[in-house]
Amino acid sequence: MTPVEALARGERLRPGARVAVVAPSGPVPEERLAAGLDILRGWGLEPVVAPHVLDSHPTLDHLAGADRARARDLTEAWCDPTVSAVLCARGGFGAQRMVDLVDWAAIRAAGPKAFVGYSDVTALHEALAVRAGFGGLHGPMVAAGTFLSDPATQESLRVTLFEPESVRTLAPETARTLVPGRARGVTLGGCASLLAADLGTPQGRPSARGGLLFLEDVGEEPYRLDRILTQLLRSGWLDGVAGIGLGSWEECGPYEEVRAVLDDRLGGLGVPVVEEMGFGHSPTARTVPLGVPAVLDADTGALTLDVPALR
Repeated sequence: MTPVEALARGERLRPGARVAVVAPSGPVPEERLAAGLDILRGWGLEPVVAPHVLDSHPTLDHLAGADRARARDLTEAWCDPTVSAVLCARGGFGAQRMVDLVDWAAIRAAGPKAFVGYSDVTALHEALAVRAGFGGLHGPMVAAGTFLSDPATQESLRVTLFEPESVRTLAPETARTLVPGRARGVTLGGCASLLAADLGTPQGRPSARGGLLFLEDVGEEPYRLDRILTQLLRSGWLDGVAGIGLGSWEECGPYEEVRAVLDDRLGGLGVPVVEEMGFGHSPTARTVPLGVPAVLDADTGALTLDVPALR
């Protein structure tokens, strides 16, 4: 099976750049969106809100508008030549419902751009990789509480977007060795439950072979995390993975219980594993580039990118 390959990177942002904000998943609180837009404007960006960002689904309260409308917003934002980046407003649920309605041929033809999101947006990161060959940024969303309240989270995204060469190494002080060693591969991953849910879908990534896999999740109790990771193992999706970086497990129960599951399910793979790398749903969430060749050193808790996240 072909190993995970490096993906095309978008261009870094410059002051005055227009950035589109889309809502591919859950409904977006208007006041939070307004606060997030103000932060982007403070960076010298010109945010453009997609037409259906503040929509509500007529019958399903957990969705931000109809599936086709959310998919159209993403397609049109990406294909707008005046837009330099596409940022998600929030996660929740819904990306899987609209992912097959996106015009991936048009997106592929438009070329790579910076794309930011995490959680439910994992489904779109995977689709961008498989259907367009583009990398993305596992980073905070415009109307998410962490982005609005935590300066360190904001700064991690800002420097990645504007000065990507300055963050070629991610080495959070919280990182700890779960399994020692050093591995080279291409970064991929996101929300563990979304990766498991992608298995068996027509355009799902066939394997994490040769990749540096980054995993996190929220609201999954230890026994459910066990089930998610076991499914990834039983499917063969983790066969040949080069190394694993673990982020936050917010609202997943006592960390010692979560850690026991992670160690039990991932420790036997025989690859380097680093825990508590400070990305995901945590109060401070670092931005992790996806689709970039890198080295993961589990002994020092550092991820070093071969190239900047953006060109």
